[in-house]
Amino acid sequence: MQSAMADPAAVAAERKRLEAAGVEYVFSCWVDLLGLPKTKPVPISEFDRLFAGEGPQFATHSVSMTPDLGPADPDQIALADLSSVRICPWDTRYAWVMADLYWEGKPYNMCPRQALKRQIKAAADLGYAFTAGFEPEFIVLRWENGKAVKAFGGFDEHRIGNAAVRRQAFGYDAEHTLDGMAFLDDVVRAINDLGWGLSNVVAEGAFSQFELDFGPSDALDTADRLVLLRVLLKEIAKRHGLFVTYMAKPAGGDWRNGAHLNHSMTRVDDPGANLFADADGGWSPMAFNALAGVLKHGAAITSIACPTVNSYKGLVGSPADLEGGTLTWAPTHICYGFNNRSAMVRLPQTRKAIENRACDMCVNPHMAMALTMAASLEGVAERLQPGEPIDVPLYDLSADEVAARSIERLPRNLFEAATALQQDELAKEVFGETMHALSVKAKLDDWYRFSEHVTEWEQAEYLQFF
Repeated sequence: MQSAMADPAAVAAERKRLEAAGVEYVFSCWVDLLGLPKTKPVPISEFDRLFAGEGPQFATHSVSMTPDLGPADPDQIALADLSSVRICPWDTRYAWVMADLYWEGKPYNMCPRQALKRQIKAAADLGYAFTAGFEPEFIVLRWENGKAVKAFGGFDEHRIGNAAVRRQAFGYDAEHTLDGMAFLDDVVRAINDLGWGLSNVVAEGAFSQFELDFGPSDALDTADRLVLLRVLLKEIAKRHGLFVTYMAKPAGGDWRNGAHLNHSMTRVDDPGANLFADADGGWSPMAFNALAGVLKHGAAITSIACPTVNSYKGLVGSPADLEGGTLTWAPTHICYGFNNRSAMVRLPQTRKAIENRACDMCVNPHMAMALTMAASLEGVAERLQPGEPIDVPLYDLSADEVAARSIERLPRNLFEAATALQQDELAKEVFGETMHALSVKAKLDDWYRFSEHVTEWEQAEYLQFF
């Protein structure tokens, strides 16, 4: 832990900057197994102590849902990372900083952020660095008479769980975008204050659903950004009497809330050169090696990137009651194609970055990034080949055609995904035995609880039928 501490002079200089900006409280946040930030806010006067291992301690094993320690064990220390300090744009009295967990002076084996840092170091030891970005989607809602209602869209009947089927797409709609601009303007201003390089806001396919497109960054910063973004959107929504959901598929008619994970590789000594591009502007052999590694571990990556029971209700091609169209454009199979959005991995026509489309907004970004990096490095090291691209809609292929092409389907549910994670040796190496085992345990617990729950659908279908 001592070697990870920031230079005290740099810390003092940052504290003075924050004080001059009017910051009063600091939220030093570590990330739990679910990717959620946890904190104990401290006054700005305590800022320096956060970077010296003298800040608040945590019994993280009591709150992170999958404890590996007991009530008689020592607490963890959250050591703040100076490079991640941000003034919260929704309330400039607050500063936000990410932290790494230590236990008894060493990295805590249940710290997802440390797992990602290990992969960053492993890549750097080989001379590589990763650039990455998420494509976050979310649905904006409000409460009306105790029911969740779509905030924008113009149709009163668009309530969660009781949405009418309409084929008129919300996607790209100018009027609906204008309806949301009071909220979206605050979001855009906040992201621009953070310096993330927002390029546009998209009205997506589900009613009241939006996507934010902003610039890529290094792997750690990208994961940190998504954690902060999920908080930022919630806080701004509250100020408008709204709330935001990241649930993958809130209702049967909704498009899923995706968070496509894009990544590329550079050299540590030449960060401006994208190693996934060849000299002629095409895709390099290294890009296909990395892609093959991602596909090899595709099911395990999906278990982290699509972590909930609900996630797998979004990985279907053509549901009967989809609003705004008939096809979801969601991935369904572990394969790749050039601009093929029905494949797990897309090679986009606009950038030289591998896009994993089997990722949603409930993702633990640090764990997903770590496993993606490790899979890519394995593909490069072993010169793996991904096979031929699939450039037809996978929804149109029959079972025989899928079998003939030897295409593996994405996990159909959380049980299949958790089983794939359990069997993946690379995932065990990346996360460590404890985090790996407890991740599997947490997913299986969700699955078994869901499987045993009697739903309204079952009651309506069977209560008086037989």
